[in-house]
Amino acid sequence: MKTRIVIGVSLMVVVLAMANLFAGQAQKVVNQPARGEPGLATVPPILDAGARLNPLKIALLHWYLADTSTVFPVGNQPYGLCFDGANIWTANVAGNNVTKVRASDGEVLGTFAVGSQPFGVTFDGADIWVSNEKDNSVTKLRASDGKNLGTFAAGTFPSWMAFDGQNLWIPNSPSSGLGTVTKMRTDGVILGAFQVGPNPIAAAFDGADVWVTNNGANTVTKLRASDGAVLGTFTVGYSPLGVAFDGADIWVANRGDGTVSKLRASDGTVLGTFPAPDGPYGVSFDGEYIWVSGDLYIFVLRASDGGQVGFRQLQTTGVAFDGAYIWMAETNYNRLHKF
Repeated sequence: MKTRIVIGVSLMVVVLAMANLFAGQAQKVVNQPARGEPGLATVPPILDAGARLNPLKIALLHWYLADTSTVFPVGNQPYGLCFDGANIWTANVAGNNVTKVRASDGEVLGTFAVGSQPFGVTFDGADIWVSNEKDNSVTKLRASDGKNLGTFAAGTFPSWMAFDGQNLWIPNSPSSGLGTVTKMRTDGVILGAFQVGPNPIAAAFDGADVWVTNNGANTVTKLRASDGAVLGTFTVGYSPLGVAFDGADIWVANRGDGTVSKLRASDGTVLGTFPAPDGPYGVSFDGEYIWVSGDLYIFVLRASDGGQVGFRQLQTTGVAFDGAYIWMAETNYNRLHKF
């Protein structure tokens, strides 16, 4: 019995010593310059909160914001991105197709033809939906093998969609007047079209409601997902485009004035407006930070207070999070960056 107690105590001492060693090594690495393509972190790399609480988290190899990315070629002019649980899908506007990329290593698993000028891609838990802007349609692809399961009329100029767990919400921009959002069942049946602001371009779901950016105005519209009722229209920056939900708040990239707005999802109160100069485009939440793509720069903002923790000079559009890494589309060079 005494032998077991001594062994147990000894093991605990070893574990504590290793934890302290890893914490010390983690701090050393954070204080060293990061390697890779230059430009992301102009401040020292930010140690992830989880790593501070548990130094053994460094085994995940993704525990601080580093100045590195890996690049993978895809189709012609990738814009929208989505993650299906294992793979990244890109909508290639000039190629009239989508590319499926394995998230673990960036290998291209297939390229699949869709409609004309595919812009947005969304995953519904089983299938990939692609908005074909020029065809006024959406295409449904089986995520497992890319098989085309159908193409459905989806309103005028369908753009970046959202899935609410049951239905798709597809922003539509007519040539004049106010825009609408089409609510579509996953079998392609349209359940309704709901009026929002001018030129709606992107949508996000917050667990109960759908938020739509009105690119032709300085507003976002909040719709109740159950019946499409408008719950409010809220002023943000100029020409809002990308939109994302962080679990409590809505983030909007205001392309026209180089800012990002943070709104409380419960009531639309603007909690802050943060600089992101030179054409911010898409936004994504990685569990702690907001990543903003744009014409000239990537910005990384702290979700808690909007503080900038990093930036990089790089032209990007679509952005998606795969549970561990951020992916961005470098449209002009037909490739993806994995951060």
